Amino acid sequence: MTAEGIIIGNDDRHTCSWHGGLDDYRRYHDEEWGRPVTDDVRLFEKICLEGFQSGLSWLTILRKRENFRQAFAGFDFAVVAEFDETDIARCLADAGIIRHRGKIVSTINNAKRALALKEEFGSLARYFWSFEPGRGERPDLVTRAVIVANPTTPTSVRLSKDLKKRGWTFVGPTTIYAFMQAMGMVNDHLEGCYCRAEVEAMREVLERP
Repeated sequence: MTAEGIIIGNDDRHTCSWHGGLDDYRRYHDEEWGRPVTDDVRLFEKICLEGFQSGLSWLTILRKRENFRQAFAGFDFAVVAEFDETDIARCLADAGIIRHRGKIVSTINNAKRALALKEEFGSLARYFWSFEPGRGERPDLVTRAVIVANPTTPTSVRLSKDLKKRGWTFVGPTTIYAFMQAMGMVNDHLEGCYCRAEVEAMREVLERP
């Protein structure tokens, strides 16, 4: 790994180093992370999984993601909002997911809050993308040092506060910044990573909700 946080893979491509060269983690980095998302169900999935990740590694969550999808009805928040104590017990007995009662209950609560957001704004995408930071809030160069020094941003703090005011849980500013990175609201592929230009091109042509 270079001092800039870049590694060179077996395909000779320069990428962010955080995937460690692990095949599934590399695919997530290359094909998904940071690429803009405007689908409501996918956005709900991402924010919930970031909440489950709190205190754990993202790789742990990634490798359990299909199990989470099965446990939470594909993260269809209209369905999850109707979960009851029987569903909570079912999830707590599911060894394929993170069996944390608080996080399971939070997912059900947040599904109800998501329905309210959709009713108010028309879509989750329209709400979340309305917080997209302007160029003046972004660093001139996205380097490893910048990322390490900024686990939260002014935007993630604002969005976290607004979600909490609306009754969402497990949405602290660090969790929300990870969500913003994952769903492409910001492009935090490092300078020198080949994905950075691809993601930026996608963001340039993206029709914001």
